[in-house]
Amino acid sequence: MIKRMTIMLCGMAILFGGLYGFQTFKEMMIRKAIGAMANPPQTVSTVVAANAPWQSSLSAVGSLRAVNGADLALQVAGIVQSIDFSSGDNVAAGQTLLTLVATDDAAKLRSLQATAENYAIVLKRDEEQIKFNAVSQATVDSDKANLKNAQALVEQQRALLEQKTLKAPFAGRLGIRAVDLGQYLSAGTSIVTLQSLDPIYADFYLPQQALASIRIGQDISVAVDAIAGERFTGQITAINAKVDSTSRNVQVRATLRNGEARLLPGMFAKIEIAIGKPEQVVTIPLTAIVNNSYGDLVYLVDDLRDGQGTARQMFVKTRSPKGDQVAVNDGVKPGETVVIAGQLKLRNGSPVKIDNSHVPQTEAAPNIVDQ
Repeated sequence: MIKRMTIMLCGMAILFGGLYGFQTFKEMMIRKAIGAMANPPQTVSTVVAANAPWQSSLSAVGSLRAVNGADLALQVAGIVQSIDFSSGDNVAAGQTLLTLVATDDAAKLRSLQATAENYAIVLKRDEEQIKFNAVSQATVDSDKANLKNAQALVEQQRALLEQKTLKAPFAGRLGIRAVDLGQYLSAGTSIVTLQSLDPIYADFYLPQQALASIRIGQDISVAVDAIAGERFTGQITAINAKVDSTSRNVQVRATLRNGEARLLPGMFAKIEIAIGKPEQVVTIPLTAIVNNSYGDLVYLVDDLRDGQGTARQMFVKTRSPKGDQVAVNDGVKPGETVVIAGQLKLRNGSPVKIDNSHVPQTEAAPNIVDQ
């Protein structure tokens, strides 16, 4: 009996000892696996934050507009007799562009001129005869009235005849011709657009709070999508005399030189106006900023040794970006290493490995072209 009990207890001890040993071995393997699964260093690109000159500015969007621009048309109907321009021509003010058939009007003008000349002869003869009392004063007065009426009819017909000719109201560049020889034109039919391109206006809107920061003659820079990477300079020449009561914005107009006619009316324009004085602030590339629901943040690299370190999350306060750069008011100090690429795979405390072999160049603004 005792022997059986002893054998049973030994068996139970061996069984529980085996289970304990297995659990211990499993926990050891799990800890080893977890240790092997620790975050490997993430490869990122970085820059060193530094102080740089910074000019505060106002930004807006607007449209380019010709100083003088019109879609030319005639106020009378008729058939096109001659076209004296080609699409895209530069024309002078008063240059003849198109003429309608006006044979009947010209003939009527000559008839009215002949009538007026006859009345002038009759008046001259009666004025000689009244000296000898051969005609009455009433006859002379009637002759004068008839002559004035005839001359007025001549001027009226001449004006009607001139309406059959289209002339450039101002100097500029023509667009694409929209009519052909022999075509019948109704009154008001658009024939061609004429735009005066140098200088050119940039019209845009600013919030009413900006009125204290802008003035007539202030410099601006303009960028257009059609000419990427360049900015054109100009000056503010007009500020509207009222603020829009719906949007609380004020319309502003700037004038730009456009000697090469690279800017065209109707282009979408991005306007930037420098305000205040330049100051020294901490600047970093815009790609360093990570946006989330709690605010803007960046990742700084601490304990940097041999190209490796630890990522630290830091919330920042920034200004409006300029080009590829952004000024940081709070959160980053000069000399700190800031991650600019690879932030999506980071969290606070992540180990990082720095690789700056393919860091893109950043600029505060594109090149400015003085036109």
